Amino acid sequence: MVVLSASILSNRGSKALVSRQFVEMNRLRVEGLLAAFPKLMGHSKQHTFVETDAVRYVYQPLENGMFLLLITTKASNIVEDLGTLRLLAKVVPDVTGSVSEHAINEHAFEIIFAFDEVLTTGGYKEDISPSTIRTNLEMHSHEEEMANMLKESKEAAAKEQMQAQAKMIKDRQMAALRDNLMSGGAGAGSRPQTGMVGFGGGGPPAPGQGGFDMFGQQGGAGMGGGAGQGGAPGGGFGAPSDNPYANLGKSNEPEIEAPKVVAKGMKLGGVGSTKKKDSLMAGMLAEDNLAFGAAGNAADPFGLGIGAPAAAAVPAAPSAPATIIVEEKVLVQMSREGVVESAEIKGTITYTANTDAGTMANVAVNKSVYGAKCSAGWSFATHPKVDKKTYEKNGILCLKGGKPYPLNRPVGILRWNYSGEDSAPFTVNCWPEDEGSGAINVNMEFELQRSDAVITDVNILFPLGTTDPPAIESIDGQYKHDPSTGMMCWHHDVIDANNSTGALEFSIAGGDVDVFFPVQIAFTSQSLMCPLEITSLTNSTSGASIPNNMTVRVVPESYQCV
Repeated sequence: MVVLSASILSNRGSKALVSRQFVEMNRLRVEGLLAAFPKLMGHSKQHTFVETDAVRYVYQPLENGMFLLLITTKASNIVEDLGTLRLLAKVVPDVTGSVSEHAINEHAFEIIFAFDEVLTTGGYKEDISPSTIRTNLEMHSHEEEMANMLKESKEAAAKEQMQAQAKMIKDRQMAALRDNLMSGGAGAGSRPQTGMVGFGGGGPPAPGQGGFDMFGQQGGAGMGGGAGQGGAPGGGFGAPSDNPYANLGKSNEPEIEAPKVVAKGMKLGGVGSTKKKDSLMAGMLAEDNLAFGAAGNAADPFGLGIGAPAAAAVPAAPSAPATIIVEEKVLVQMSREGVVESAEIKGTITYTANTDAGTMANVAVNKSVYGAKCSAGWSFATHPKVDKKTYEKNGILCLKGGKPYPLNRPVGILRWNYSGEDSAPFTVNCWPEDEGSGAINVNMEFELQRSDAVITDVNILFPLGTTDPPAIESIDGQYKHDPSTGMMCWHHDVIDANNSTGALEFSIAGGDVDVFFPVQIAFTSQSLMCPLEITSLTNSTSGASIPNNMTVRVVPESYQCV
């Protein structure tokens, strides 16, 4: 069989919608053959084919007065032509969905492609089924699917890596800010130059003062005004006593700074006297544990411009024969709802002999008290060189064989460890809610878990996901906003039994509720979880009491809400 053309006609065969030629034919001949079809069909309506002297018309009526027409040579097999016609009649509605003039025009190229699947160039029929035609038209390719899957997997991996890198950068920024909070300004050269702005206060104003707005501006005072938690009147940033962060994270141990040396021109009789005077003043200040010129050079950890970076400090001369540091490091991780997921306390007693008088020492602790209270979950361990039998029997920490402590070298003589949900002195929860209008409402709360704990200089630090300032709805305590890093700090002077809860509510532009995490918490405290006390420090030979400098502190090594 040889099919010259396949066409779809409307208006009782008088209007050609789609026509596909399979042999070389000029346009005039095609139009002439199609124009003659309605006239020939009108003379023989009882047949599905019409013959002329040159060609044969094989046709089949479709819906809506349309016809499917094949023009073949007279030598073509009429039975095969009818089979081809029936196959094309099945393919057309499968491609177009409905047999209408509009559907045919919309899917004209798809119909031509389907005709090409049935008939090859030259007009010969292919041995093919409607399902195979449908598959070929969909152009399904396994290789293409594999390539798309590989591309999607690479994009997903790149997106995960991007999110991991962004999280690492955010963690480094928060760790740097947390270190600045805890160190009180060390490493100030790495901080951005832009300062924290938007100082806000909570609590009622002091008596006799004017009202204050949400930003803590009170009675016409400059930025930074407002009453703090203690109700003291606000002042500007220039007053160090009004800055709740000025001494944040600083140790209770005094530090002596080297005296400033100002270069001057030659002055007769002034060199020797100046050196003697400076050395004399430094010695007097060292004896009294005072810092020479420290007030004007203390570094400001929040970039508020309170003072320039301080000069390098030199260690103070020991004022006592011995130094004892009782320290607990707290590691807490909470859920966003404030549930403690993991909590651990690592405690240490560190003894340092500053002079020969402090080397022969017995450190007595209240072992019977904390031994009775700290049973389940607690573990205590002494240094290998400490006489364990004496410690277990009498609660005295001394070296084996009556040996002296090393001079000017800290020694950890006792360690303890505890893991439990009650290790967290207080909890923090954060509830960000998408308001659906391009803004997020955030509610944060803290709650004291240990009624005996007194926690000072509490700073709750978290990212905002934007450099825009937050709109404070209500706040207990104070806050600061750093636009350069998009960070916010919620500050409380004291959290104790009298101030056991607090809340913060604010709104900020955004749509991602995950940007506020992790929430980092920094604080200072002297309330140990372990009820351990140093009862006495005596000379192991004479039994005389040894003067000492003792420091008790709780350090949040990692305290966060994720």
